[in-house]
Amino acid sequence: MFKGINVTVKGRSHEENGTVCQDSSGHVTYPDYAISIVADGHGSKKHFRSDVGSKYAVASTIETISEYMADFDAFTKVFKSCPNKILSMIQKSIISKWNDKIVQHLKDNPITEQEKSPFTEQEFNDIKMESYYGTTLIVAVMCKNYSFGLQIGDGSLVVINEMGEVEMPIVDDETHPANVTASMCNSNAIDLFDSFYTFTRPTALLVSTDGLYTSFASRNGFEEYNLITVSMMENFESAENAIQSNLEKRTKYGSRDDISLSIVFDKRCRDSRQGLIESSLEHMKKSAKVEKARQVAMRRKQQLKSSQELAEAEDES
Repeated sequence: MFKGINVTVKGRSHEENGTVCQDSSGHVTYPDYAISIVADGHGSKKHFRSDVGSKYAVASTIETISEYMADFDAFTKVFKSCPNKILSMIQKSIISKWNDKIVQHLKDNPITEQEKSPFTEQEFNDIKMESYYGTTLIVAVMCKNYSFGLQIGDGSLVVINEMGEVEMPIVDDETHPANVTASMCNSNAIDLFDSFYTFTRPTALLVSTDGLYTSFASRNGFEEYNLITVSMMENFESAENAIQSNLEKRTKYGSRDDISLSIVFDKRCRDSRQGLIESSLEHMKKSAKVEKARQVAMRRKQQLKSSQELAEAEDES
């Protein structure tokens, strides 16, 4: 039985300056598969309708994947024979639906003078219509015998594998130039998607916007958080409130950005692997202690070296 949770919290910085939450998230579960989705509207000036863009990215993804997988057995047969081709087709369909939605939104809601006011006339004329709605998108789909995911822009897709271990199969947006995020609004968006698939049966799939990752001091801390979150699903009914509360703390004391997290899993499969999840958590905590001790030793060694060099310099003078 597939289950899922999605939570979006408004960033503390957005609370303070009165701007809207630009993140969106969603999940859907069906008998044969489940979908988790997050989208992060861009914060820069020219993306002034990105909160709408992120909502449409979530909606377009649900519509596309639900249509492709309506005949689940037929989809599964084709997907297993040519997964990369199918993933490319899904990406194109998501982009097409998203563009249709933003065109209709602009038709129904013409640009206002207030939206134009931060720009000179030339500056505004230079902005592409799609950029008003710019957003990232991450989606993960879990089936009984296979799973896949798509990502454009920053954020994270985490797989808890069949051994209860953390994997991040898609590298974050680091290949793009500084301060340039791959986006649904790019003219070459189809070339900017990353994807993964597996024919094993993961324990859980989690997708999150970059406000979550940047609230941690290290990747290890982020990965441990994802594993802890999946371990909490043993008590599914209380998990959503706990996640909501924790994300509110993470934006307040961490990234100060909007944060979205969406999770899907097969409950029976997850519950049967609770022991593996707990063992992985224990291993991660031990590894973190070892790494912390190593860093402390390195700092002390560097401090000692600096002290010796200073003493030698004083002797020479």
